[in-house]
Parts: sequence; structure tokens; C-alpha cells
Amino acid sequence: MRLVQNAKTLSYIERRKHFRPSHPLLSLSPPSSQAQSGDALRHSHCCEFPVRLTPKRSEAIVQMGKASRDKRDIYYRKAKEEGWRARSAFKLLQIDEEFNIFEGVKHVVDLCAAPGSWSQVLSRKLYLPAKLAPEKKDESLPLIVAIDLQPMAPIEGVIQVQGDITNARTAEVVIRHFDGCKADLVVCDGAPDVTGLHDMDEFVQSQLILAGLTIVTHVLKEGGKFIAKIFRGKDTSLLYCQLKLFFPVVTFAKPKSSRNSSIEAFAVCENYSPPEGFNPKDLHLLLEKVGSPSGIEDTDCCSGWLEGPNKVYIPFLACGDLSGYDSDRSYPLPKVAGGNYQSLDPVQPPIAPPYKRALELKKASNQGIRELENLSLDS
Repeated sequence: MRLVQNAKTLSYIERRKHFRPSHPLLSLSPPSSQAQSGDALRHSHCCEFPVRLTPKRSEAIVQMGKASRDKRDIYYRKAKEEGWRARSAFKLLQIDEEFNIFEGVKHVVDLCAAPGSWSQVLSRKLYLPAKLAPEKKDESLPLIVAIDLQPMAPIEGVIQVQGDITNARTAEVVIRHFDGCKADLVVCDGAPDVTGLHDMDEFVQSQLILAGLTIVTHVLKEGGKFIAKIFRGKDTSLLYCQLKLFFPVVTFAKPKSSRNSSIEAFAVCENYSPPEGFNPKDLHLLLEKVGSPSGIEDTDCCSGWLEGPNKVYIPFLACGDLSGYDSDRSYPLPKVAGGNYQSLDPVQPPIAPPYKRALELKKASNQGIRELENLSLDS
């Protein structure tokens, strides 16, 4: 009796682990504990095909999955080849190609910086050229401050601050690093974990942008620039009007490396000019007036209540080489002499990702399944 039950338990574990739920032999409920007849037991063993992968075969399957992504996502592959921590580095590079945002920049703040691909771009475009140029030996090097709640691996020329962008003390830390000066450029590539509910994702992202705008009003000098990721939706015009209160020139841009299927774009805000007598502490009171019936009237943006899709026209620009790589297209993998294509590992995995705890729980769960299998075999 015990042998029969152990055989059933092991069979159930193996089938659940190795077969898809649609497989006709897989039962999502454990088999009955009642003893089966000899014929039924023999029949059940004839229909079971436990699969045990060798380490070599498992590695081959992993490599196949990596190669598939390299083929489907050309910018992911190019990022690993060129030493970028994430494919998002190409988005900032393409924005710079169109708007020349790095011209004359000496102080930069990177909000929501981890894992650090945008900080890498800032380092390569600003810090390293100034450091290596012999004619600029006597000049002070550009200062780059990266802020995030999560730690990230060091980058040459980048000062890391682990803090909350909604906290005023974080702005004070940034200004101290700049020796009392303010930033020429603030960039923010932060985004929440998307839920797939576009209205919800757009709202949470807009709140993140306003949090970034809060620190911008403290650290950005007049005439400076602000680049931030946005999610396009029905309230995009409201966000546009709110940004126009502080920046005379606001353009929404879609880099070539951003997928067409994605609702993401980037707000490129130029020539920071806060309203006369503006106090950063009153930011939210000012923003709430935009779009209200008795709110601020701005003939350039909107007047009165925001209604209808054509209430305000938003400049929208595609940037990057339009004849370059298409982020929605698959490209063949490069041929490798004398062997199969070998996918490169990511340049720098996250140090302490927010999903680390979930991975630990999954690993513990898998370990528990293996222990149960061993117990069943020993019994």
C-alpha cells in the first residue's frame, strides 16, 4: 500500500513539473489515496513519461531562449555588445541626436537611475571626453549625480545618491555635491511596474513625473532642460499643460529604439522658466489649477477646462535614424565561425533588485519539490 502511494506521489510531482497543464495525462488535483487494482496501476505506469533533463541539455535550452530574445530585440542585443547596462541607453542617445541636450552641460542629475544605463550615457558623453581631452586639463570636470532607491554598480564619473526623489532633503544633497550650483540638465527614465491596465499605468507614471518635477524645481537652474519618460493616454494634454507652466518649449518624443506597440514616450522640456514669484512648496497648488474651470489661463496651452481630444495640440516627434534598426522587427543572429551563436550575458545585473525576494521564494519552493521527490524515491 505504501509503495503504491509513493509511486502515485512521485508520478504526480513529475507530471506537474514537466508537462503543460493541457497535457491529457496531467491532473491538477492529486490522485486519490485509495488503492488501485494491479491492472489500473500497470496502465498508469505505461502512460507516464517522466522527463529528466541533463545539465548540458538544460544549458542548451537556456541558450536557445537567450538567442531567441537576441533575435527578436535588436537593441537588447546591441546594448550587450556595446557595453550598455540596458537597451534604454539608445533612447537617450537618440533624443540627444534630435535635441542636442548635452550641449554646454556641466551639472546633470539622473533620477530613478538604476540599473544605470542613462548614467552610462552621461558618463561617456560628458565626463569621459572632458577627462581625456588634454586642452581641458585645467577645467573642472562635469558632475553627474544619480539618484535611486535601489543601489547600483559604480560608474566612472557618477556620484550615487540612494534616496527618495520626493524628499526635499534629496535635493539638498544634490546641491551640496554641486557646491551650491544648480543643474543644467535633469533626466528621468523611471517607470512603475506596469499592470497592463493602461489608465492605471498612465496615472501612476504621471505621478512619478510630478515627483520628478518637484525635485526639478529645487535643483534645475533657469534655462535648464528636463527629460522624462511618459505614458501616452487620455490625460496627456493635462500633463503637457502642467509642464508648460515651467518650460516654454515642451515636445513629446518617441525614440526609434522604443517599440511602436509601447505607450511610452519622452517629454523633452527646454528653457526652465518658473512663474514669477514661484515657491517650490506651492507646486501642487499651482498644478491643481491647471485644467480646472477657474484655473490658470494660458493661451499657448489651454484656457479653462480641458475637454475633448483637440483642446490642445501637442508637438510629437519621432527621433533617431528612421532608416536604422526597427525595434519591432526581428533580425538574424550573426554567424559564428566553428560553432553556434553564443548569447552574451547582461553587462551588469542589478545589485539588489526589488524582485530579489520573489526569486528567493521561488528557489526555496523548487528546493522543497526536489526534497519531496528524494523522499518519495527513498521510501
